[in-house]
Amino acid sequence: MSVPPHLLPFWNEFLLATGTADHGRYYDVCIFGDSEKLADELADLVLRGVKRATAGSLWSYEDQGIRPPRPGDLSIVTAWPGQPLCIIETQAVDVVPYNEVTAEFAAVEGEGDGSLAYWLESHRRYFEQECARAGRQFDERMLLACEKFKVIYQPQPRMA
Repeated sequence: MSVPPHLLPFWNEFLLATGTADHGRYYDVCIFGDSEKLADELADLVLRGVKRATAGSLWSYEDQGIRPPRPGDLSIVTAWPGQPLCIIETQAVDVVPYNEVTAEFAAVEGEGDGSLAYWLESHRRYFEQECARAGRQFDERMLLACEKFKVIYQPQPRMA
C-alpha cells in the first residue's frame, strides 16, 4: 500500500525524525470507530496510551481488499477529518472468534471501563452495524483480527 498524498508530509516527518527508511512497512490509515465522536474519543485514548489494541472482522478486511495487519506494520492514526495524529506499529495479531476475545485483550483495548463485559457489549453493537451495512449477519463466531500496537511517533505540538 502507499501513503495517501495528503499524509505524505506527516509520513516524511516521521521518517526524518526517526531515521526509519523502510517505506514498505506502511500499512494503512486508522480512523478508529465509525462516527466523528467515537473516532475522536478513541484517537484521544491512543494518544494518551490507554488504547493499545483494536479488533477488525476478517471479512471486513476481505471486503476492502486488504490483508489483515501483521506485526511490524506501521499505520497513521488520524482524527475523523483526516488530520494525522501519530504512527502506530503493530506488535501482535491474534485471529479469534468474537466470543473468544479475552478479558486481557479488552483491557488492552482500553475502551469504556476496560472490562470484557463492556467490550462485548460495545463491540457487538459495532459489529452488528458493520454487518448490516455490508448485508451480512452478525455471528458470535465471526473471526476477528485482534491487533495489539504501540505508538512509535507522535510529533510534539508546535508553539505559535
